[in-house]
Amino acid sequence: MALSSDEIIKREIIDVVGTSTKKLELRIFPQSSNEDQKLVENGGLTFSYNGVSYGSCDAAWIDRDGNPVIALEGTDALNRKSSGNAQYQRFHHALGAVKNGLLGIYYLKRGIDKIQEDLYGMAYFASLKENGTYLIIDDLEEVKEIVEKYGTPAYDALISSHVAKMKSIFQKKFKEKYQNDWEVFSKRRSTIIKEKFVIKYAGRMKRNFTDGSQRAGHIAVGEMYLTKYYFYDHKFKYLFLKMTSEERDYLDIHKADDKEWYLLRHEHNVEIITMDDILNLPKTIKTKLLSIKDEPLKGDALRIYNECVSAIDEGLRNGKLDIN
Repeated sequence: MALSSDEIIKREIIDVVGTSTKKLELRIFPQSSNEDQKLVENGGLTFSYNGVSYGSCDAAWIDRDGNPVIALEGTDALNRKSSGNAQYQRFHHALGAVKNGLLGIYYLKRGIDKIQEDLYGMAYFASLKENGTYLIIDDLEEVKEIVEKYGTPAYDALISSHVAKMKSIFQKKFKEKYQNDWEVFSKRRSTIIKEKFVIKYAGRMKRNFTDGSQRAGHIAVGEMYLTKYYFYDHKFKYLFLKMTSEERDYLDIHKADDKEWYLLRHEHNVEIITMDDILNLPKTIKTKLLSIKDEPLKGDALRIYNECVSAIDEGLRNGKLDIN
């Protein structure tokens, strides 16, 4: 039987990084265990911040006083046809550690696909915004070096070097793809930049969070963190164009413990808004959106959605439409 992504990563961590150094002890659990779901202060691998839990990590390094100092979430996604925004889906797992002022590492084992440059940007901006530092790494030998140098003068320099590398990778791609222009980015990435807030719109619908076969909830969370950290000095209004305020309220009640919906509704400076929150939205456009709100975006539904998006995007940019 083929090993799962989690099991591959956990075995590699033990084999490459080892279980202890003079200063740190590795905390890791077998795939079959649920111990990682406990909060880190209770012996687990889940980090929370301001009452929000950010998902369990694969490993953490604990100092001699019993305090976690480094957290790692890993994936074999690059060998499993995750070439696009699916790579963002586990970004939040190490984020709780970063919010608490620790070092968080998202390790993507090298594979067929490459790491999306967006991930480096997300981690770089999160490192600017949050209390700790977030690193994207594809080589466990680099993790080993970080762990071994913890508590030495070389440690801070090593972390700074990794942050500078992430910044460089992001800036190079941003220049190539968006001409170093956030307005170009905004028009290509369904994003509208206002003075004090940013809007990102998407075709998420109620079913994405109620049907277990749907994966759009995971993607929505990843895109949420990308926008939040790219525009970390703005408030973020995440506009679900195929959802009504009544459906949002339904999810608040019935999916309160769903981890994707929970994160979307509890992330600081992020607000989920719907078609009902668009001021001056013409009735004709709203009627069209309502007609496809439960339909997957393909065929006629996609055509109608694109027509509505074009009008809403233009209206939000020129001020004819606004957000409640």
